[in-house]
Amino acid sequence: MLTYKVVEIGTVTEDVIEEALNEWTAKGWRFDGMQFAMREASRRPSMAFLIFTREAEEA
Repeated sequence: MLTYKVVEIGTVTEDVIEEALNEWTAKGWRFDGMQFAMREASRRPSMAFLIFTREAEEA
């Protein structure tokens, strides 16, 4: 069974995304995808959501 982790990023820059990816993959999470939240008045994303998965730990 998979466990999901969603990380919200409020400052969408290359450095911040890279830092979050490195942090969570080092903790054993596998990167699964990324979604951006856009503003109508801007071409730049206002937020990003990183999705990670890993096998659930046995209870």
